[in-house]
Amino acid sequence: MDFAEPDAPRAQQPPGAQRYYEQHAAALAERYEGLSFPALYEEVAPFLPVPPAAAADIGAGSGRDAAALARLGFAVTAVEPVPAMRETAVRLHPEEIVWLADALPELGSVQGPFGLLLLSAVWMHLDRDERPLAMARLGELLTEGGRLVITLRHGEPPHDRRMFDVPAGETVELAAEHGLFLLHRGGGEDRLGRDGVHWSQLVFEKRARTTGAETAGPRQQV
Repeated sequence: MDFAEPDAPRAQQPPGAQRYYEQHAAALAERYEGLSFPALYEEVAPFLPVPPAAAADIGAGSGRDAAALARLGFAVTAVEPVPAMRETAVRLHPEEIVWLADALPELGSVQGPFGLLLLSAVWMHLDRDERPLAMARLGELLTEGGRLVITLRHGEPPHDRRMFDVPAGETVELAAEHGLFLLHRGGGEDRLGRDGVHWSQLVFEKRARTTGAETAGPRQQV
């Protein structure tokens, strides 16, 4: 679910990432498709907007999540910069989905607004300088009251692609700086059974900027 295009900005050209995801697209797609959308997102499902809201799956990979959202009735845009992953996803999922070749932090070809943005195993590929740019762009793409769902991978990053262990707390603070306030913080163990890997799931809501205590957002489920 990640990055690369030959002439793209640096976030799309991490060392080894393009080669890795291009070369292993089929195996990765099989792995992703082995995990069910309802099981992965059970705890965040109550926070999703009501279909037929517009939804964008950023870093859509094999198309598993984009297809599930389409079946739920969302109007789905799937953003995936790796050609081999896009080709595999289109073949696996005939659902009505708009596919775009783009990536964070710019997402220059993506046109909002969206009621839902989903980033599963994507944020971990952005470095410290790119993450503020990316969060600002996500805020621009969301409608007022729209929801952002981010899953974060924690644990020692692999050495064969560009990846960072981004703290959940950092992500919550950065989101708040861009008018995105925490509704839910959860997560759990790695569903692929990898030792030392666990995940956070964060749900944010876009709100008009205010002052004082109102900026803190809901405190339950954090």
